[in-house]
Amino acid sequence: MTEPISSPASILITGASSGIGAALALEFAGPGVRLALTGRDKARLNAVAETCRAAGAEPRIEVLDVCERETMATWIAEVDAAAPLDLAIANAGISAGTGSGGETESQTRRIVATNLDGVFNTVLPAIECMRPRGRGQVAIMSSLAGFRGFPGAPAYCASKAAVRIWGEALRGELHDAGIGVSVICPGYVRSAMTAVNDFPMPLLMDAERAARIIRRGLARNRPRIAFPWRLYAVVRLISALPPAFTDPLLRRLPKKS
Repeated sequence: MTEPISSPASILITGASSGIGAALALEFAGPGVRLALTGRDKARLNAVAETCRAAGAEPRIEVLDVCERETMATWIAEVDAAAPLDLAIANAGISAGTGSGGETESQTRRIVATNLDGVFNTVLPAIECMRPRGRGQVAIMSSLAGFRGFPGAPAYCASKAAVRIWGEALRGELHDAGIGVSVICPGYVRSAMTAVNDFPMPLLMDAERAARIIRRGLARNRPRIAFPWRLYAVVRLISALPPAFTDPLLRRLPKKS
């Protein structure tokens, strides 16, 4: 039986230097909590670590590219050896869009590599660490954009749809191994990724609020943590309608730069 870990003591978070990743690190930070944080910006990662340390946590940081499979596997094994992981959050992700004339091949491949392979390179080594203990929890960052392909960000939508489906299947596969899997599907959250958007973002929320919602969902071992619920309902409706009806409407939406 897979039980949620309401107060994980050893947590790994990728993409922890900003946005939801940084907010999650601060949300979980507390006395006795060991945080393994990685991101691409050393200065911002150091700043997050210092704030977590001030809250009583013991942060360990590393500047890594989640696309580097062997490097990630080695680092995760080292982290687990120092403090057996209770929770691994595969949060790192990037975006682009068609607003500047279309996604180039290099953009498309980089987005998919980071958002899909980066999740694999985080989750699979973490699972191998947790499996012998028969306990642990994995969280995969998808998006509400993973429920329907939007013309403004094809590669982003595709990558988030892929990790959502993979995570949902993985949850069933790992149930008997005692490892919980939750897929996180946020809407618009204030971050460096959304800061470049020059179009209205309905129900935009702060990263700190998103982190609180995610933490509550993980404590309950929820299969899918999707929010805000009103935007989630709209996206699910759009995904259920025939493409012949929704395609003309979606083509009119603003495009991400």
